[in-house]
Amino acid sequence: MTSRNYLKTGLLLLLMVIGTHLTQAQDVQVRGQITDENEMAIPGASVLVKGTSTGVAADLDGNYTISAPAGATLVFSFIGYSPKEIAIGNQSQINVQLNPDVSDLDEVVVVGYGTTRKSQLTGAISSVGSKEIAEQPIVDARQALQGRATGVDVTQAGSKPGSAPQVRIRGRRSFNAGNDPLYVVDNIPIAGGINDINPQDIVSMEVLKDASATAIYGSRGANGVVLITTKRGEVGKTVVSVDSYYGVNQSLGRIENFNGEEFAEYKRESRRAVGEYPEGPATQEADEGLFEPNELESIRLGRSFDYIDALTRTGNIQSHQVSVSGGSQNTTFFISGNLFRDVGVVKSQDFSRYSFRANIDHKLNDKFRIGTSTLFTYSERNGENFNPIGGALQENPLGKTFNDDGSINFQPTNDGLRTNPLAEIVPGAHEDLTKRYRIFNSIYALWDIAPGLSYRVNFGPDITIRRSGRFIGSQTNARRGGDPTGSVSEEFQVNYTLENIINYTKTLNEAHTFQFTGLQSLQRDNREFTNINVLGIPAESQLFHRLGDASQITGANTNLIQWTLMSFMGRLNYDYKGKILVTGTIRADGSSRFGENNRYGYFPSVAVGWNIGDEEFLSGSEFLDQLKIRTSYGSIGNQGIDPYQTQPLLARTAYEFGGDAAFGYRPNTIGNPDLRWETSTTANAGLDFAFSQGRVSGSLEYYVTTTSDLLAPQPLPNSTGFGGFITNIGKTQNRGIELTLNTINVDRGGFRWSTDFIFNRNREEILELADGDDIGAGRFIGEPLTVFFDWNKVGIWQLDEADEAAVYSDQPGIIKVEDINNDGQINADDRQILGSAVPDFSGGITNRFSYKGIDFSFFVFGRFGSMIRSDFHTGGFNALAGRYNNLNVDYWTPDNPTNDYPRPNVNQEFPKYSTSLRYFNGTFLKVRNINLGYTFPASIVENLKMSSLRIYTSIQQPFIFSEYRSRHAGIDPETFIDGEQGVEGGVVNSNIAPAVTQITFGINAKF
Repeated sequence: MTSRNYLKTGLLLLLMVIGTHLTQAQDVQVRGQITDENEMAIPGASVLVKGTSTGVAADLDGNYTISAPAGATLVFSFIGYSPKEIAIGNQSQINVQLNPDVSDLDEVVVVGYGTTRKSQLTGAISSVGSKEIAEQPIVDARQALQGRATGVDVTQAGSKPGSAPQVRIRGRRSFNAGNDPLYVVDNIPIAGGINDINPQDIVSMEVLKDASATAIYGSRGANGVVLITTKRGEVGKTVVSVDSYYGVNQSLGRIENFNGEEFAEYKRESRRAVGEYPEGPATQEADEGLFEPNELESIRLGRSFDYIDALTRTGNIQSHQVSVSGGSQNTTFFISGNLFRDVGVVKSQDFSRYSFRANIDHKLNDKFRIGTSTLFTYSERNGENFNPIGGALQENPLGKTFNDDGSINFQPTNDGLRTNPLAEIVPGAHEDLTKRYRIFNSIYALWDIAPGLSYRVNFGPDITIRRSGRFIGSQTNARRGGDPTGSVSEEFQVNYTLENIINYTKTLNEAHTFQFTGLQSLQRDNREFTNINVLGIPAESQLFHRLGDASQITGANTNLIQWTLMSFMGRLNYDYKGKILVTGTIRADGSSRFGENNRYGYFPSVAVGWNIGDEEFLSGSEFLDQLKIRTSYGSIGNQGIDPYQTQPLLARTAYEFGGDAAFGYRPNTIGNPDLRWETSTTANAGLDFAFSQGRVSGSLEYYVTTTSDLLAPQPLPNSTGFGGFITNIGKTQNRGIELTLNTINVDRGGFRWSTDFIFNRNREEILELADGDDIGAGRFIGEPLTVFFDWNKVGIWQLDEADEAAVYSDQPGIIKVEDINNDGQINADDRQILGSAVPDFSGGITNRFSYKGIDFSFFVFGRFGSMIRSDFHTGGFNALAGRYNNLNVDYWTPDNPTNDYPRPNVNQEFPKYSTSLRYFNGTFLKVRNINLGYTFPASIVENLKMSSLRIYTSIQQPFIFSEYRSRHAGIDPETFIDGEQGVEGGVVNSNIAPAVTQITFGINAKF
């Protein structure tokens, strides 16, 4: 049969289906209000057309409007209440009262390209609602997932304004193809990140974790999917909401260095170690031979300057939002405007974001609906690459910080490599400003062809413009009196997604429900880059705004990167009386990042669920409310490599030609046309449960994910002229257990106490590598993807160990490391795997209390069993050489035989085996949030002509419990798992702003 005949046959079948359904009953519109047992409105309650994915949520007053076939049945549900089913018949107004329930498993949740009840889920999905998002003032919605969604590891390193948290779902799978999840906002997969999304506009976040749940998004969902749904309007009166808070930030601890007196003694000890300063107490005569005049003056005056304190401040955070929502029978709307500003505790670091959202839905007639979600944001970030704390840690506290006239002394000492850290924050000395504009749209049109049959088209254009300008003046440590430098980089990104979706639902004999979803999708990304770097800006007041006036252009470049993804998907759901559930999915993705040989990947999955609690032999149980077991198996591909890796690329090179300088081109990379998809296969088993009239509910998951054909660099001998090339090598595996437990501990006399607990345990392991262990890349079979591989410090050589130390060419006061092969020498063979940034397990617990309008909650989060590398404890910050200032450590002396840190020595650049000093236990427990609020009673609110009013105060991160802080004077031990944003994975360094405690006061008002 020819393709034309196939097309004719398909059109004929479609027309037959449409014709059959057009003879059935037409849709009717039903509206009403949903209330609780006290006849109070239930905002956000769900209304679902039984047997379909069509559903809506009630507005702030509990009102809803939904279109459904006249013969259909509506299912009303909300967390903590028993669901209720009502046949529509000839009713157009249905008011419903829900009673407190047993379980939240009938809550409607968002899944890929649709919605469903929790009790009907077959995949592994975690949900975070607007309640959890609103409980703490956050700049990035991903922060709300930390400790509240099982299987999701969220890390926020430090407090630098505008920095994004890192999210890993069920561990890491890939070396080089990326481990970030896919974010889908209002049905559109996005490529530009979610930093611009205002958290206060979000109504729910669903995390899809196993292959069955993520397979519908194919290769883009290889590392999990986060579905974000923003607020929409509802039919009813117009509601104006005002949400505002203001807070202050203060550093929660700091890295301590020596003060003036301690630095002076440390400098003396570094000379005593080599016989250049007399043993015993300090003398003025000996000091005059060691210290320069400014230092001697400071010692005599007891003068010491704390540069870290001078570079930090009390920061603040504020958010002010006004939203308007409502609508008529045909048109609903949600419009919001938000101003957010975060002023960091490190001077010259801040972030501001201005956002506007308009979500509009319009019903053209009984068959057609259109709508849009439009977001416009503008943000400014100062100090993204400005990190003055490192220089302040090293600065001599005995220097003369200010001149006699009060001005900053640019060189407080005679050390030519150090300048005054205060010069870094003089206005105009450093400028590091990034401006970002973004317009993101989700536009849809929906055609209800016939009862049970619909067609939807989604179009999502996403436009981002970013401009970063940097200027470093002459009077800074980077330039030390040299010519100023400047640079500008610009990025213009246009990404769009076009999707065609068809849904068909059919119920047979009121027992067998089939639902089919078909998808054809196209996503294309275009990114243009421009940058220029100059030296010798004539007037520093020009900053980076007239780079053409500079005396020298040191770099200039433009670039264009494009990629396209074409996809086809089919999903079939089968439901037998809500008891037996089966989901099958097949997805085909074609990526331009691969060559013609392997352009398309095919990824199937299947899942089965059994609501065993609905069976007759358990339905009469008074203890068991709901019980469901489910299992899934499937594969997902990963395309996350840079475009053009399949092609050999050229690079410009300089050479001499006939005595003249010339430029040419040489091979730069080796293309690999046989690159194929990295594939992750997941087996998942889950148990959902609820007991004792809903007082105990939750879920338990076990999963195994094996990733093969890893996209990773293959090293080559340097003699080839290439460092390596990207190929498919190796295999990894993640195995884990996840537990979610929700309890209602007390619910009596108006007092309610509930607890939400989650537990995550993931084992990350390399199963195969091309040539066995790769020590150069730090990869070892049987270990996590990244580990810390170094010497193991076991102490400091003591005086009574002098003879043993001499065997290793050491002496008392030097670091003692483990000789693991006992060969009497320390070399590269004595390095060992010390640990990993991957935790053994993590968890979070939230307790909520309410009584007569007063609500109180606190949230505790912990990560246990990880290791961190503190770069503060090695290198220039802990050189122990007596030149620059040093961490305030307990160093060894003959009179202080500590095993913590070695003896200072002026003749060393760094202590011997100094890298072994930087590894610490990364376990921590944080009190993330304490929140206290009061909701005014209706009588007062009505007198104020308002709908509702709540005031609250919250404390963010008041406590961090960690050995790294309490014993080693460290800062926040929370680190990224993978390196990004100028910070390596598992590392704490001076690019990270100090942890902060934040106190906020806010108001939520509705009119």
